[in-house]
Amino acid sequence: MNASSENVQGVVPLLPVTDMERSVAYYVTRLGLSMKKSWVVDGKVRWCWLELGGAALMLQQRAKPFTGSPADTASLWFQCQDALAIYEDFLARGLEPSEPEVGNGMWNTTLFDPDGFRLHFGSPTDVAEDTKLSEVRRKPPA
Repeated sequence: MNASSENVQGVVPLLPVTDMERSVAYYVTRLGLSMKKSWVVDGKVRWCWLELGGAALMLQQRAKPFTGSPADTASLWFQCQDALAIYEDFLARGLEPSEPEVGNGMWNTTLFDPDGFRLHFGSPTDVAEDTKLSEVRRKPPA
């Protein structure tokens, strides 16, 4: 083992956002993340550290607008115990997550943040690949 393998404890993505106030409202109010740290200049948040369960991410106010689509450059994959419960919670919050579908042995539901970053929420399953939640709910009990 080298010093880095013993020292590094995780990775936290930084998303450059076009409207910090809108993004903080989305992540904190709509998705339920908690702001743990922030950098405030002239009364405005310019950078922040957000957490949800064991996941963390940072937001920072962009200096220039995006060119192209943020969804083409970055996406976040949240590992969950129960992505279907997350999906139901998002629906109850008035969000529009994608219908959960199984891929790579995981249920996956997706949202887009206000800047277009793709947010995936997944959990392990033994349900067959490419199965949609609506297909599972239609099947009569065995």
